[in-house]
Amino acid sequence: MTQINELISKLNDEQIKPVLDTEGAVLVIAGAGSGKTRVLTSRIAYLVLEKGVLPSNIMAITFTNKAAGEMKERLEKIVGNVGDMWVSTIHSMCVRILRRDIDKLGYDKNFTIYDETDKDKVFKRVFEDLGYDTDTLLKSSKNIVSNAKNECLTPAEWRKAYPEVRFGDDIEKIYEAYETQLARSNALDFDDLLFKTYQLFEKFPEVADYYSNKFKYIHIDEFQDTNSVQFAIAQRLCKIHGNIFVVGDDDQSIYGWRGAKIENILSFDDIFRGAKVYKLERNYRSTKKILQLANCIIANNTERRPKELWTDNPDGVKVETFVGTDENNEATFAALQIKNLMARNSELSYGDFAVFMRVNALSRAFEQEFMKYGIPCKIFGGFRFFERKEIKDILSYLKVINNPNDDESFLRCVATPKRGIGDKTLRELREFCSSAGISMYDGVFRLEQTSIGAAAKTKLFNFGLLLDSFKVFAQDNSVVKTIDYVLETTGFLEQFAEKSEENTAKLYNISELKNSAEQFEKDNVGTTLSDYLNSVTLSSDTDSINSDDAVTIATIHAAKGLEYKCVFVAGLDDKILPIARSVDDEAEMEEERRLMYVAVTRAMERLYLTRAMSRYMYGKRENMLQSRFLREAQAILFPKRQEDEKRRESAYSYDNRRYNDDDDGYSQSQGYSSGYAKTFLQNNKPKENKSVQYDKFRTGVKVKHVKFGEGMVINVKGQGDNLIVDVAFKGVGIKSLSAKFAPMEVL
Repeated sequence: MTQINELISKLNDEQIKPVLDTEGAVLVIAGAGSGKTRVLTSRIAYLVLEKGVLPSNIMAITFTNKAAGEMKERLEKIVGNVGDMWVSTIHSMCVRILRRDIDKLGYDKNFTIYDETDKDKVFKRVFEDLGYDTDTLLKSSKNIVSNAKNECLTPAEWRKAYPEVRFGDDIEKIYEAYETQLARSNALDFDDLLFKTYQLFEKFPEVADYYSNKFKYIHIDEFQDTNSVQFAIAQRLCKIHGNIFVVGDDDQSIYGWRGAKIENILSFDDIFRGAKVYKLERNYRSTKKILQLANCIIANNTERRPKELWTDNPDGVKVETFVGTDENNEATFAALQIKNLMARNSELSYGDFAVFMRVNALSRAFEQEFMKYGIPCKIFGGFRFFERKEIKDILSYLKVINNPNDDESFLRCVATPKRGIGDKTLRELREFCSSAGISMYDGVFRLEQTSIGAAAKTKLFNFGLLLDSFKVFAQDNSVVKTIDYVLETTGFLEQFAEKSEENTAKLYNISELKNSAEQFEKDNVGTTLSDYLNSVTLSSDTDSINSDDAVTIATIHAAKGLEYKCVFVAGLDDKILPIARSVDDEAEMEEERRLMYVAVTRAMERLYLTRAMSRYMYGKRENMLQSRFLREAQAILFPKRQEDEKRRESAYSYDNRRYNDDDDGYSQSQGYSSGYAKTFLQNNKPKENKSVQYDKFRTGVKVKHVKFGEGMVINVKGQGDNLIVDVAFKGVGIKSLSAKFAPMEVL
């Protein structure tokens, strides 16, 4: 058997057809877990080994450097050295093109590529030059300029296309000034890498023709995630030979909020007349029951190419549902299920589990509950809850209130929100305080001894008075009320006023921070601000876990492309998944449903769908309605109740938010009812460790931790179950640990 025949023999009938169809425009609709990467690499190998195409005449575009590296590695195993074949992200491809010909646009070929930090600095300089000082306008203009470039629009073209945008004239002026500043610096931002390539092709067609002639076969992965400028570049590259092969899944198009156009994949065969369309519907990842649910959910979308995933895998266990009383109850359920499954199945590891959620604020409850039960976890594609910028910014105020000598926290909170106190002023203050042996907090009340300018002195003094007022307020009020007071007095939330995916997530996070404080105070009567900050430190301490043997916690956006044996999809409540703003926008609602579909299809063997009866939302606890996506899947999740649901349909309305079912639709279901949940959690609650002798943990005592080794106790805080021990470990540093839960013993 020849090498290529051996390769083809490993493909199923659906996969073989597009691999052998090498000429013209070809679209492969590849369902979740259908082996699209194998098809892509097999087709390129077929072109080289069977058709004799030179590697230098082939281009393969992926959307991450990791995917590009893996594809290149696979190809080299099959065909040997791929030589001059271009296998890369589209940004890397554009850099190569621009390094050769960008001088035609007036740039030097040794241009600098600015990252987000560099980009921010340029925008701030532009704002200063133009006399603007509004943070909201700064943020919105950055987003609009980025979107304009992704839509192939110059400043004037953008203004013409969007005449009704608020502050449109100002944003056009900012866009022009930003472009001028970049050009002066001979620099491009990431959006420019694509936009300048597009402009190069438009203004100098001979350059586009060179690449279009060179690359006889164009391949593009994850085509559903392409935006306007990416599509335009791809279209131009295949102009001469017309051989473009794209792979994607319209049902997994979940990046509309950052410019991806689902129309690119839905209209492919209209734009490329005569294009052949193939579907990969056989799934190799999940059980039949999981796929049955996925098909049921996504069938409710109208803007899609009809398809239905199927598999030869076993039926598998039923998809379980769970309703917690609140978000902590929901997270506890996940923790106990993981513990139970691990105890029953020795082949499972923590790395086989994942928890996916629509908004990253939900991770807080899972991180803290997993820590209580000794379950290692890691955040995929993001920061752990208490390490997120907006959370650390707010906590910096609380830390200074609690400990005025904390200079690092002082420097953080004085900078957010912006109050016109520059780095030079703070450097002078810090040098003065260091020489005087006092804290920066104390220093703002002794500014007459410094050479700091009068205006800056006034600002620093007023900030000191502000912190003083926070200290006074915190003495007689709860942590939650103190957080609210800080947010309101500083205008902290105003920086997230513009509606966007990012700002929505940050506001959820801040709401969840208040929830964590409220929950801590409820669980620990008579607690202090110091106690709460200790608990936060304890939660953050688990950030050191980098092991692969840890439960993955991720947003659904970050989870795309991953797979796990056991998956929990959390937060299945209306306003969470689907997100609140999608209710009145059908296109957004369909993207939310695609998110649900992506989450479900990450599961290989077990799937748990969880939600909570109430959640802490934007400063108050709210009763939640189950996600409409659960409603749409009733026939699959609860087949015995299908007839009952039809009779009760008139009692339910999303429009007026009425729900005539006290048990939230789960009381007679095949999944877990709320009554079962309560019993399950009570029966599985770990017994209190009576053997912990808290009085043994004293300053100077040596202890041994299973991970950090031997150390010495340098401080103890709290008492009983709430005892927190500061331990200095050799080579590790100081760790704040719970005497009740930490795996350590007194030596």
